[in-house]
Amino acid sequence: MPRRFHSVITEADSGERLDMFLSKAAGVSRNRVQSMIERGLVKVDGAPVKKNHLLSRDETVEWKVPDAEPEDMTPQELPLEVLLEDDDIIVIDKPAGMVMYPGPGHPENTLANALLARHPTIAGVGGKGRPGVFHRLDRDTSGLVAVALSQRAYDAMVDELKERRMERVYLALLVGDIAAEVGSIDAPMGRSPHDRKKMAVTPAGGLRAVTHFKVLERFDRDYTLAEVTLDTGRTHQIRVHFAYIGHPVAGDPDYSRGKSARRLDLERQFLHATRLTFDHPVSGERMSFSSPLPEDLAEVLKSLRRMRGR
Repeated sequence: MPRRFHSVITEADSGERLDMFLSKAAGVSRNRVQSMIERGLVKVDGAPVKKNHLLSRDETVEWKVPDAEPEDMTPQELPLEVLLEDDDIIVIDKPAGMVMYPGPGHPENTLANALLARHPTIAGVGGKGRPGVFHRLDRDTSGLVAVALSQRAYDAMVDELKERRMERVYLALLVGDIAAEVGSIDAPMGRSPHDRKKMAVTPAGGLRAVTHFKVLERFDRDYTLAEVTLDTGRTHQIRVHFAYIGHPVAGDPDYSRGKSARRLDLERQFLHATRLTFDHPVSGERMSFSSPLPEDLAEVLKSLRRMRGR
């Protein structure tokens, strides 16, 4: 059964927006509060209201917090490289090839299956099907990813992402020689109109997507190693943005047509989440983690450097 709460508005809270007040009172993110309001789980003086309703003194706000939906995925004992683990959050160095959560074509052996075995109480955190996942890495992108183990952590991390306090840094090997040393790609994204399995830059109706880059190393005119950071987190954002400007991620099977993969002996895209920095969702402590390039990508760089030295 949903848990029920209520609060009587005091003079100090008079004039505040409903969603902002309830986020503090219920201890959940504004996104979740707004979802509760849309679902009719919040009432003011017994009547449903909009999220931007301005509260008045002596009004009574009532809300229901729904129980977490049970997960139907199978817990699996899988090896994980864990860098941080407490009651609220876990940071993992994800290997290439591991999918974040079950979906078509990969019903098991995912990170979510492994976490459900390790932390059964993660079931339902953030919603059914993607327990604790507030940001993600593609299957063949390796590196650092954090997952919330409690609802309070999930709500806090969703807000942190929205407010851009979480820093995600990637290493990407790009095809060709990018002219600028630093730059930004600000191009809206959505589903590709030609292939619904892919994403694309979609000027009409797309969601804003912003990617920043800094060149770290150049390999003649063939490849560029770049450090990449994100303001937004759209699906396949890095891969789509660099393909859009004519410098796709090397080895990308979907957006670079795989030509560089054969030349470099790559079996996946050269994309690695190398650094992750965020405020702990409960203590507020600023935390930073790093992950070196895995062996397959490090070998590609060694080979390029040898060729450059000839």
